[in-house]
Amino acid sequence: MLRTDLIAVAKAWMDRRYRQQENTVPPTVIPANATRIRESFARQTMMTSLGAELASIEHGRVTITAPVLQGFRQQQGFAHGGLVFTLGDTAAGYAALSVMPADVEVLSVELKINLLAPGRGRLVAEGRVVRPGRRLVVVTADVWSEDPSGHRARIALLQGTMIPVRP
Repeated sequence: MLRTDLIAVAKAWMDRRYRQQENTVPPTVIPANATRIRESFARQTMMTSLGAELASIEHGRVTITAPVLQGFRQQQGFAHGGLVFTLGDTAAGYAALSVMPADVEVLSVELKINLLAPGRGRLVAEGRVVRPGRRLVVVTADVWSEDPSGHRARIALLQGTMIPVRP
């Protein structure tokens, strides 16, 4: 098989896996959770500094967008890996929070990141719950780079665990 064929097969397999994962949680978000997530996001001064916006909230899914501002670039002018990680962590954390009872918060326990390509333009982080639980919540996030024409390229994949905590 040619390398391009192998890549196409791998992409098709990953797309099927993501579609399966997307069906692991119900499709509606509790309105109180959406309000709680919006209020919590507004209190995050780091998100304000990054120019990040909460784009969408669904049950088990949250999307955050942010421009790659001048102050958050690495030496070649691309999005700094810390920016990419922060957006992915935040999107995954809020996705986990969207499936929690009202008296429970979440904290990141561990996250792994694969940086796939350099990012520029606008970043879109899509966090998803893979498996909700009372003790641990397994999450994943994709971070995409979007150019002005709307073309997207996946630049990072994160997978991790959140822990539910009662404040």
